[in-house]
Amino acid sequence: MENREKKLSGSVAYRGKILDLRIDKVGLPNGRKAVREVVEHAPAVAMLPLSSSGQILLIRQFRYAVGREMLEIPAGLVEQGEPFEAAARRELQEEIGFYPDTLTEIGRMYNSPGFSTELLVLYLAEGLCPSRLQPDDDENIQVHPVALEEIAPLLRRGDIVDGKTFTALSWFLAFRRPS
Repeated sequence: MENREKKLSGSVAYRGKILDLRIDKVGLPNGRKAVREVVEHAPAVAMLPLSSSGQILLIRQFRYAVGREMLEIPAGLVEQGEPFEAAARRELQEEIGFYPDTLTEIGRMYNSPGFSTELLVLYLAEGLCPSRLQPDDDENIQVHPVALEEIAPLLRRGDIVDGKTFTALSWFLAFRRPS
C-alpha cells in the first residue's frame, strides 16, 4: 500500500517576507480527506564555527517567537539563487565577523517536516579569519565563545534548546570530539 498523500486543492492564506502559509486539502492513502497547513520557507544554512583556539563560537540573541534569549550557532536564510556554501560564508561574516577558510557540510535536516518546507544545511566552519560584513538591521547578536569541554554540560543542563544548535553540537561530540 502506498503511503503518500495526494494534494486535491490548495490556497495561500498568507504571504510574508520570509514565509508563506499554504492550506491544502489532501487525499489520504485510506481514502479519507484531510487538511494540511504548510509553511513554505526558504532554505537556510547554519554553521558550527570552530576557532583556532579550540572554542565553538556560539551567538546569544533574543528570539521574539519564544520570548527568550538563546545560545545558538550562527545561521541565516539562503537568498534566491545563492549557493548554500556562499550563504554560509556570508552569514558567518554578518553574524560573528569571521570568514571560514574551510566549510564542511555535516548534514541536512528539516526542523519541522510536519508543517514546514524549510531545509537547513549544516556546516562545520574552520580556519576562521576576521572579516566583517554589515549585520542585518533587525538583529542584536553577541558572540559567545564556548570551550569544547563545556559543550556536553551545556547540552546536559538544557541550556541549548535550539534544534539546529543541539543537532550540530551533538554531531560534534559524536564525530569530532577531541581526544
